[in-house]
Amino acid sequence: MDETIKLLNKAESGLSGTIVVPGDKSISHRAVMFGAMANGTTNVSGFLPGDDCLSTIACFRQMGVAIEQEGDKVTVEGKGLDGLKEPNGVLDVGNSGTTIRLLLGVLSGRPFHSVVVGDDSIGKRPMARVTGPLRQMGAQIDGRETGNKTPLSIRGGQTKAIEYTMPVASAQVKSALLLAGLQAEGETSVTEPQTTRDHTERMLHAFGVKVTTAGKTISIQGGQSLQAADVVVPGDISSAAFFLVAGCIVPGSRVHLKNVGLNPTRAGILEVLKRSGAKLSIDEQVTTGGEPRGDMTISTSELSPFVIEGEEVPTLIDEIPVLAVLATQISGTTIIRDAEELKVKETNRIDTVVGELAKLGADIEATDDGMIIRGGKPLTGGKVDSHGDHRIGMALVIASLCANGPVELANIGAISVSYPQFFEHLQSLQ
Repeated sequence: MDETIKLLNKAESGLSGTIVVPGDKSISHRAVMFGAMANGTTNVSGFLPGDDCLSTIACFRQMGVAIEQEGDKVTVEGKGLDGLKEPNGVLDVGNSGTTIRLLLGVLSGRPFHSVVVGDDSIGKRPMARVTGPLRQMGAQIDGRETGNKTPLSIRGGQTKAIEYTMPVASAQVKSALLLAGLQAEGETSVTEPQTTRDHTERMLHAFGVKVTTAGKTISIQGGQSLQAADVVVPGDISSAAFFLVAGCIVPGSRVHLKNVGLNPTRAGILEVLKRSGAKLSIDEQVTTGGEPRGDMTISTSELSPFVIEGEEVPTLIDEIPVLAVLATQISGTTIIRDAEELKVKETNRIDTVVGELAKLGADIEATDDGMIIRGGKPLTGGKVDSHGDHRIGMALVIASLCANGPVELANIGAISVSYPQFFEHLQSLQ
């Protein structure tokens, strides 16, 4: 990870301008994967060429899929699921949790052996939540801590359908089971405790696969084949979130964001901003491939503290670090609860967010399932660290815009995982 220390300065004037945030990371991953499993040529535009999504491309190339990528354009020459070949080396997912968990679902249905590894962060993340139900489906999976930690060894090809009730809400686990179910005999059903992002279901429909949803249960019939489709990837709302918050808290700001994904299972941050009193407008809404997108404008606002809890949490789980920054600038007490999932991200984001913002003078404390932020107290300068977590890094950059002293950020290289142009876009608004 890049150990460079970067000096950041408080914004002396409002942020102003228009930016196009990079393509949605979740949709970019799936576009490549589904194109690789489909029959025919899939063309992807708006692809996010960040490190995580490039890891997905690399893994499927190792399984014999021809993939051409230039900037945000990707062409995938799929030969169907049976066209995937046993890799002749270890599949390295890098820092990508989406890649490894969805890939496990794909590999569980393939009649060959594979080994999957990742970086140090991936090596600490729990995999039993996905390897457990995949074993119930018949996949042979082993690894450290009896299959909970990488490296993981998978021998697939004998999967059978199951009905599975997820103990923890996770779109990655749900997606892995649906992709394994696609290759199993019979109908696989997955019931969620809370509704999670539904990019997998929407894209499977776009690739010609029937998926049914009844309440919080999603079902897929095995034996269906994917047919190539062109995918237009909307801008990533998780990336837009940093500039939405910056536009709220830097005095005199007005920021226009174009082509941002508005999938309701991902748009929780918009609801939080609205009920907090943000000056936010959304227009030019269109839907392509089942994914809605639109343009939005955010301006400096007088905001009220908020509570995030319950079924709202999965719709904004990745935005909580920057929403914590927002809360430090709002007079009053903000509470975030029911967010235990933050503990198993790239870092334990509860402890990391609290620890790093406290270094800048924030009045913030961790709880078992979230955090309490007593806002309205000016942030100070200081030395902070992304800890190799891209969203922590960008959240701390946004915090520096309203700090009264210089902020030094270590490990800025992590930001390239999801937003390679982040600093360039921020500079264009200043």
